[in-house]
Amino acid sequence: MASPDKQQKRAQRAKAKAKQNRSGKSKATVVHPLLANPLINEPFDDVEIDLSTFDFKDIEENGFDPAHFDDLFQAMKVGEGISLLAMCVVFLQYPVLELVVAEEAEDAATDFMMGLLITYRAIFHDEDEDTAVNWIGGDAFQNAYNEASLILQKKNARGTPGARA
Repeated sequence: MASPDKQQKRAQRAKAKAKQNRSGKSKATVVHPLLANPLINEPFDDVEIDLSTFDFKDIEENGFDPAHFDDLFQAMKVGEGISLLAMCVVFLQYPVLELVVAEEAEDAATDFMMGLLITYRAIFHDEDEDTAVNWIGGDAFQNAYNEASLILQKKNARGTPGARA
């Protein structure tokens, strides 16, 4: 039989382990702190988007109705309220954008993205196209966009929607 001192130590370890199990284990690592916010990480999970009815050729020929992208613009506004980086993370997770980037030519996808960003700036910042294009080409936006892209690449490399290890 173990000494009383060893028994006490085992009991303390068991108690600590039980407490850890009750409190939900130790926190898993998150790719980036922004992804801990459900308004930023997977912000379109609750939005009904029927990608089968999305017609990119129609948009290329006739432009798009900003009302069809209100869910994106509202989520971007929430993200921008946190930071420019958060807004870019939200933007890059939009399912329609992911579909366009995956299936269309690079120039067409870039034009679509620019159109969405310009429209967003016109709606929420009352900017004309030239001002919006300058903002998109500016260092602040470019750095945030590139960082957001890297964050999402790391998240997707882990293969889990919640970005937890």
